[in-house]
Order: sequence, then structure tokens, then C-alpha cells
Amino acid sequence: MSRKRPQEEYNNSPACRFKRWLNGEKDPFVGTLEMKPPPIEEEPGPPYEPSDYEEIKKMSRDYSRNERLKTYSKVYIAVSILICMLLIMILVYAVSYLPSVGEKSNPTNNEVPERYITEGLQETGSVNVVTGMILTYRSFDTFGETTVLFIATCCVMILLLVENEEKRKKLKLDDYGKEPLQDTVLKKVAKLVCPIIFLFGIYIILNGHLSPGGGFSGGAVIGAGMILYAAAFGFTKTQRFFNEKIYVIVKVTALLLYGLIALHYFYTGANGLEHIFPLGVPGEILSGGIILPINICVGTEVACTIYAFYALFRRGGL
Repeated sequence: MSRKRPQEEYNNSPACRFKRWLNGEKDPFVGTLEMKPPPIEEEPGPPYEPSDYEEIKKMSRDYSRNERLKTYSKVYIAVSILICMLLIMILVYAVSYLPSVGEKSNPTNNEVPERYITEGLQETGSVNVVTGMILTYRSFDTFGETTVLFIATCCVMILLLVENEEKRKKLKLDDYGKEPLQDTVLKKVAKLVCPIIFLFGIYIILNGHLSPGGGFSGGAVIGAGMILYAAAFGFTKTQRFFNEKIYVIVKVTALLLYGLIALHYFYTGANGLEHIFPLGVPGEILSGGIILPINICVGTEVACTIYAFYALFRRGGL
């Protein structure tokens, strides 16, 4: 039978010393350690009393106590006035060279708009003179505008896109837990209105060379319809037919097709050659040469851009 050892003898035994060392009560080099609970940390209070904030505001406005801030303020005001005066002088100088009202040399009376009006229908095949001018005579400018939309979307994606789904969930970016909205009225109205909006946007794009409209206005209508659909039914249902992969394919393809069409048109026009896009019969849907395919490309770009801005600012992804 084992006998019960006295407490003093047990305290001096190797087993007890090893146990106390494990528990942190005794160190072989330091000796006995006094175990104390850590002090309770108090929450830090405000660095200043409420009455001190007004004094700090007054000090921040008082330039006399900060010579560098005072000097910077004076330089800032002087430079601002100088830039404004310089801009006013440039504008006044430019206005002084504008022709007087009613002169024959005015832009409204020269041969360029006259050519658009008199020869536009025969050269472009477009009943809409404005669309024929923008997408044929000035198609290079319109291509630049479409490229600006593409670059703007790329910049927003670089700044706001969150590709990692786990990170999006951690940041609570997936609809912020509020979408889709449990709003029966909104869903019923969106289910009825969204198809009409999409059809109307397509109609505006396809009839841009026949009536007021075109790629920019039609694309804006389609983009607004996509935003309404996403707001009513949520991004999960929207991604069934328009996700990030489809967005990249559609947007890049539309811009490349626009560039290739415009390049072919410029090359054939500069060399006096016939391009492959027939003008057709003015007034029919399949007419206008390059205007119809360019309108489709522009409308696609605008619709994708509008929806992408909404989705990226809303949830950090498409």
C-alpha cells in the first residue's frame, strides 16, 4: 500500500517541482513566481473633452499660429485667381475671332453641313441625317467616344472589382444581405415592364438610321432595363443570362467589330474602293451601309457600361 506523504515532503519532491514549473508557479532560475491576474483594461475615453473640440476648430482656422499654412493659403488664392484670369483671357480671345451672326462664312452656312444635307442620303443610305453624319462622316469621333466608355469601365473594374467570392462574402458585398428585395409589387411590375424595355431598346438601336435614336440612346434604355431587373430579382438571377464572362466577351467583341468595320470603311474610302456593306434601299430596316452594324456595336457597349457601373458600385462584381 502507498502511504500518504507529508505536505512538506511532497513540496520538495521532483514531481511537485515539475508540476509547479508546468503551471508557471516556479522557475528554476528565477525561483518562486507570484501569480497575479492581468489588470483589467479600461476602454479609452475621448482624447479631448467636448468643450475642447471647439477650441481645436478655432485653432485650425487661425492661420496666425501656423505660418506654413498661412503662406500656403495666400499662394493658393493667388494661383487660383491667376488661373481664372488666364482662362477668361483665352476664352475672350477665342470669342473675338468668331464670325458675326448671319455671315456666309458661319459654320451653318459653309459647304460641310450643306454636303451632309444634300448628299447624305445618297452617300450613307440613312434617312436620319444626324445618324448618317455621326456614324459615317464622323465615325472616327464616335469610335473614340465608344473607346472612352470601354476605358472608363476598365478603370472602374480595376478599382472596385472583387474577384474572390470568399472575400466578397467576408466584406458582405453580396447584395449587402438585402437583395433580392422581398417586394411583390416591384417584382410583378419588373416582370411586366423589363421585356418591354428590352424590346424598346432594341427597336431604338435597329431604327437609328431611320428615325431618331441609335446605339447610344438604345443602349441606355437596355442598360436601365438590366438595372431594374437586377434591383427587383437580385444579381443571382441576373447572372443566369449575363455574368462576368459574358460581359467581357460581349464588350470586347463589340469594340473590336466596330474597329474592324471602321478600319475597312476608312481604307476603302481613302482609296476610292467600294466597301462590302451595301447601302440598300433608303427607308428599309436593312439599309444604311455600316450604320446598322455600328449602331448594334455602340448599343451593346453602352448597355454593358451602364449595367457594369451599377453592379460594380453596388456589390463589387458583375
